[in-house]
Amino acid sequence: MSRLRVTKTNPFCLLQDAGRFGSRHLGITQGGAADWLSMGWANWLLGNRPDAAVVEIAFGNFDLIAEADCYLAIAGADLQAHIKGRQILPWSSFLLKRGETLSFCSPKKGIRAYLATPGGFSAKPTMGSCATVLRDEMGGLNGDGLALSSNDLLESLEKTPRISGRSVKSIPDISLREPLDLVMGAQIGNFAGQSVFDAFNSDWIIDVRADRMGIRLTGPSLSYQGEGLVSEAIPLGAVQVPPDGQPIVLGNDRQTIGGYPRLGALTPISMARLAQAGPGDKVRLRPILAETALVSHRDTFQQWH
Repeated sequence: MSRLRVTKTNPFCLLQDAGRFGSRHLGITQGGAADWLSMGWANWLLGNRPDAAVVEIAFGNFDLIAEADCYLAIAGADLQAHIKGRQILPWSSFLLKRGETLSFCSPKKGIRAYLATPGGFSAKPTMGSCATVLRDEMGGLNGDGLALSSNDLLESLEKTPRISGRSVKSIPDISLREPLDLVMGAQIGNFAGQSVFDAFNSDWIIDVRADRMGIRLTGPSLSYQGEGLVSEAIPLGAVQVPPDGQPIVLGNDRQTIGGYPRLGALTPISMARLAQAGPGDKVRLRPILAETALVSHRDTFQQWH
């Protein structure tokens, strides 16, 4: 059994899985790994289900000491992970021996890394998920919605340590080199023509006001010319435009309803890539058909089976 003791952490290191579903009518948000793509590959490396519980490590400065031999895997951002000075690259599995410390430093590429263990990490589920949502005080190691703390003990669900021997032959591109795909919504027709042009032909800067609930983009001001809206359910990746004209991309910890007009919604794969962006990074948006996005999404899951 993997046994890992947290010795250093920050408020953004969270226990996550795929999130909780079927509860938004109760006002309970989804939660779950912001970069679900990297979470899935970290689990795949160990032969786990894609949605097994992992540690989402944001911005580094996170240390764990092994209290037993642990087979682990990392995917996602390069947070300069190392064991006794030996570099551990993302998209790989490895053995952490008893008494050794695994350390994550400052981000080198991306901002979120995902740490997996055989079978997933053991945690008390809340409404069928251990996804940590701090605002709702749900999920996490003890079901109270708290981030990981120093001295927390993380254990694997599988009792027998194992490693699958798998390797990622083609590392997914989680960079921002390509535009983020956006499925246009019905309200996009009520934006000024110039605003629609600007939305897809301008650089957008990730604002410092970005978290797991929403990521504000700064750039040209978008003008909505339609009537006022009644609040309605909002999906992951919804791109809302408040009165100041600066879009907000809603993330895993978003509110369940909202009344601002929307350009549409980013695809799940684009949301995974956006989760690796930090303040000051540039992104572009690209319109895509829902059917095309669905094919790409299915292809991703087929790689894990």
